[in-house]
Amino acid sequence: MPSLTTRPQILIVDDDEQVRKLLKEYLQEENDCRDVASAEDALSLLRSSQFDLVLSDIQMPGLSGLEMAPRILEHSPDTVVIMISGEQTIAYAIEAMRAGAFDYITKPFDLRQVGVSVQRALKHQRLLAEKRRYENHLEEMVMERTVEIEHLAYHDHLTDLANRALFINKCDDALIACRANECNGAILLVSLDRFKRINDTLGHAAGDELVSAVAVRLESCVDRRDMLARFDTDEFALLIPRIEDKHLVIELAATIAEVMKPAFRLADDHEIFLTTSIGIAEFPANGEDAAELTRNAGAALDLAKQQGGNNYRFYQPEMNAHALSRLGLETNLRRAVEAREFVTFYQPIVNLMTGQTVGFEALVRWQHPRLGLLAPVDFVGLAEDTGLILDIGQLVMNDACAQTRRWQTEGFGKLRIAVNVSARQFRDRTFADRLVEVLCESRLDPQCVELEITETTIIENFESAIALLSDLRRMGIKISIDDFGTGYSSLSYLKHLPVDTVKLDRSFVIGTTTDSRDAALVMAVITLAHSLGLRVVAEGIETESQHDFLRLLRCDEGQGFLLGRPAAAEAIDWNKLDPKRKPNLIVSSPTEKTFSRAINQ
Repeated sequence: MPSLTTRPQILIVDDDEQVRKLLKEYLQEENDCRDVASAEDALSLLRSSQFDLVLSDIQMPGLSGLEMAPRILEHSPDTVVIMISGEQTIAYAIEAMRAGAFDYITKPFDLRQVGVSVQRALKHQRLLAEKRRYENHLEEMVMERTVEIEHLAYHDHLTDLANRALFINKCDDALIACRANECNGAILLVSLDRFKRINDTLGHAAGDELVSAVAVRLESCVDRRDMLARFDTDEFALLIPRIEDKHLVIELAATIAEVMKPAFRLADDHEIFLTTSIGIAEFPANGEDAAELTRNAGAALDLAKQQGGNNYRFYQPEMNAHALSRLGLETNLRRAVEAREFVTFYQPIVNLMTGQTVGFEALVRWQHPRLGLLAPVDFVGLAEDTGLILDIGQLVMNDACAQTRRWQTEGFGKLRIAVNVSARQFRDRTFADRLVEVLCESRLDPQCVELEITETTIIENFESAIALLSDLRRMGIKISIDDFGTGYSSLSYLKHLPVDTVKLDRSFVIGTTTDSRDAALVMAVITLAHSLGLRVVAEGIETESQHDFLRLLRCDEGQGFLLGRPAAAEAIDWNKLDPKRKPNLIVSSPTEKTFSRAINQ
């Protein structure tokens, strides 16, 4: 297409040489003109050259101007045609316009009239060319946007990996190919353990940065024939269209675990360690289509998560029944919170030196209307995942503080109540305020409350945890590190924590009399804790030999089936526990006024 900065190109077509010469001499001062004697010559020239304007006679030997005009416009839509004819009737002019002519000039013509008509035609041609350029540019933009939209429709906006829709399509293609070639393939669903906690703590920007970094590491594990996709916030999917041996899938899962081991360093200098849970479904054995395969891989992934994460599981048919059971349990769990089906049991905490019961640990149970009494292991993990642990934890805190106050007023001494605090509760911004409300309502001395928090919960957000624990201790509340030895198990950080008690996990207590390493570890923890002024409570004491060994190490307190099983408040046998009873009822605590001042502050 000619540039607007070049001279206009004009083709003159007439079988009369004098007419051609006259027009060419008149127009060539401002235009580049060429002339031919027939329509056939003009069409031949137009195949190799571009003209802005064609001035053509109508009546010529061979092909007429009226027959030539449509062919010119078909070949070059932006070219403008002016017809010249000795016929001065309106019918000829109309016929010329119908053929596609822009204007009609009669012979004999006035050159000034020709000049005006040519200028008007060239202006029209420039408008046509500009319109064509705009349309082409618009079409290019539409095509670019269409390509971009199609890409976004099938790719994740953050990582640029394939999304679920594209993965499902490719998975269906791989299934068809496997059936045709009698081969096997597999899909892996890869979930980032604890990602939601990291995202909630560090913010979504850090979460996005972490997901992008994970995507890069996962891509390093994938062959060109495989497909890596991002499904959800913290979930990726990997399609292996053909596998020769199941062990190759196991090796891939191990490779993924290995590439995740180095720390992820974020832009704000946070250093994050991540593990993954992986669910694996093989095809065609584990699904007729991609939807069934991903559902089954998801069931395997759920089991891997429930078993603690940082592992992989292959799909087994019984997993669907387990998933349905879990879904039903979640529905019942929500109903149970509203129906107040949760009850609080109390396990005695005993001074190992004197044998006196000095307090209780509050333990939640679910009185399921159909399944009976369920232990925490059956529902607490699900409550954490769904957020219902906040409501359940609040119910336990209310019951435990109120019950402990009742025991005190009934003359059972200044008992201490230990209440477990989940990681989700501890991260909840309203936790401290809710605790204050419970203590105010129950009128329980804060010094009689001990919160049990796992070391993992504290270490995950160390600085904010220290600040909150310090505030709670200033109120008089005691802090205990629960299940010590099962998480980070760093003895060195104990001196930095504002805590009062270390609870030895039952797994170490059980081995104290049978495993020299467990015995040495327990001895080391007790010695260090005492040197830091901390109390030590041993969990899971079940035998006399364990009890005697812990007394020998001067462990402060203990709990376990040997010392007393968990029971509802009304079922506790006080004569068996034999606490030191006070002869009079406790009407008020001497620290109530002090506590009121602390609450007001």
